[in-house]
Amino acid sequence: MRVLSVDLGTSNTVAVLSAHGRPPRVVEVDGSATMPSAVFASEDGGLVVGRDAERRARLDPARFEPNPKRRVDDTTLLLGNTVITVTDAMAAVLQRVADETKRQLGGSMPDEVRLTHPAQWGAIRRNVLLSAARLAGFGPQLTLVPEPVAAAAHFASFPDRSLAPGQALAVYDLGAGTFDVAVVGATPNGFVVLAENGLPDLGGLDVDHALLVHVGREVSYRDPEKWQRVLRPESTGDRRARRTLLEDVKSAKEALSRHPQTEVPMPEPFDDVLVTRAELEALIRPSLLRSTELLADTIASAGLSPESLAGIYLVGGSSRIPLVAKLISERLRVVPTSLDQPETAVALGAHHVPQDGTSARTGQLPPPQELYQGGVTAPYPTTVTTGPAYPTTGPQQVQHQPAPQYGGFPAQGQPKPKPKSSKPLLIGVAAAVVVALAVVLGVVLLNGSGLPSASDCQEQGEADPKGFTECTRQLAGSLADTVKCEQGVGSLAQDTLGKVQGAKVTCQLPGSPDLSVSYAHPPASTVGQDIASTLIGQSKSEQVEADWGGNGLNGHYQATTIDGVGYLVFTVKDRPVFGMMTVIGGSGTTLKANDLADYFEKRVQPGT
Repeated sequence: MRVLSVDLGTSNTVAVLSAHGRPPRVVEVDGSATMPSAVFASEDGGLVVGRDAERRARLDPARFEPNPKRRVDDTTLLLGNTVITVTDAMAAVLQRVADETKRQLGGSMPDEVRLTHPAQWGAIRRNVLLSAARLAGFGPQLTLVPEPVAAAAHFASFPDRSLAPGQALAVYDLGAGTFDVAVVGATPNGFVVLAENGLPDLGGLDVDHALLVHVGREVSYRDPEKWQRVLRPESTGDRRARRTLLEDVKSAKEALSRHPQTEVPMPEPFDDVLVTRAELEALIRPSLLRSTELLADTIASAGLSPESLAGIYLVGGSSRIPLVAKLISERLRVVPTSLDQPETAVALGAHHVPQDGTSARTGQLPPPQELYQGGVTAPYPTTVTTGPAYPTTGPQQVQHQPAPQYGGFPAQGQPKPKPKSSKPLLIGVAAAVVVALAVVLGVVLLNGSGLPSASDCQEQGEADPKGFTECTRQLAGSLADTVKCEQGVGSLAQDTLGKVQGAKVTCQLPGSPDLSVSYAHPPASTVGQDIASTLIGQSKSEQVEADWGGNGLNGHYQATTIDGVGYLVFTVKDRPVFGMMTVIGGSGTTLKANDLADYFEKRVQPGT
């Protein structure tokens, strides 16, 4: 039996093959265990993939797509002047794996191919993956395996690890494109996903972007127009410079997982930028805190505690970032586990999941005493996911066995969506429902700090004696209680905010008597952005902008200087609250928007 497992990732693809009775091994493509999941449309209409695609991209970046999996919801891709479907792009990547596998097997295809996918992918996305596999020539024997299930199987395959029936494992998967978390339980017949959730806006690519914004703030003041051309290339030369810079930023991120500091080479006329691990961690800490809170909430939604788990397993290349393990240890009081290369864990684990048609849906783990009476040790659990052999044409359905459902809970401070797929439990487990409701109610009522939701902030509500509404106090974070704050608007902000309706409060910031931040809660969410756009439009000096996140909020800020006064406006993504920091430059010094941004991120941004 020759079995091929393929993990088509956002940035890299990994394949594992077992044949001729030998243990599973990684299929090296172009001499490497990981192959870039990149495609390049050549002028003759063909598609080049992997490292060859990356090399071609240096000549014509407009024809290059580095992450086709991230475009799975799009119908087509425009590469240069060539339009291709997302299915064709993914199929081209899989075809390269198929060609190398056939070469190693003497020209024949494996008897079975297993494809991993995020647990949250629905039928439409899974069908795109299946269609791509069929186009790649993988044949009808296709099996789908959810990524957390494969990761759990990989964890349990190590001699010094175990996942006996009744035990559960939390899988923290930080890949290039998304963050996924799942709690996977073992049963006598395999695995079951007890709870799952994820963040579509967090992954290694988002870390790269944060670092790119940071280095841009360090150099853009020298030539703002040139920097904008790097960010928004207008010519082939600009696109080459941007492509090279993105690669260097990614390499710097990876180096900072091993070293305390490194340099990012910058295109001319900018100087190279020295970045430290501490700087990178400060940039990404708010996002990683979101992932840690989501991990904790997902474990709780499965009715479990961190100490009751068999472990917390880190997979995905970005889980190498040292801050990940540190934050999990601090928050959950459990040291997470990372085995082998986190990039290959999912593909290797899929090999330990036999095909016998068990459920891919979220379910409930029976208590250990119902699984094995008398403390009998369970054998290694068998499969989890997937269906039968699929025909080569027509719509495909992944077969599921009935299973009661659990929903997940979002990170603290975020709006709480309805559970993904909850179903009524049987009357015989009514008592368990009561207990579960009590747990859910406790999570909802407590929710860490009890922060207001986006819907709560649509109405201003009453202001406290200082002038804070519940929502502007959340935006102010610890500053609301650590510095002097008063109702109204400070003198520097009077012309800009004086006519804004709603509750307003101004706080004096340390460092200068002319440095303050004002918070406003107007009726409409567009007010803050309109003010920021007006200020930027009036400015003739450097401008800095970036995304921010913290204290359960996410938003955007813009900074500039006008006639010796610095302005930084920060808005919130889904709420009609915003803040404006103002300062007068000291005599003999040049006030820079870059300095305002640094001060905001270190002292004013909520959560710092």
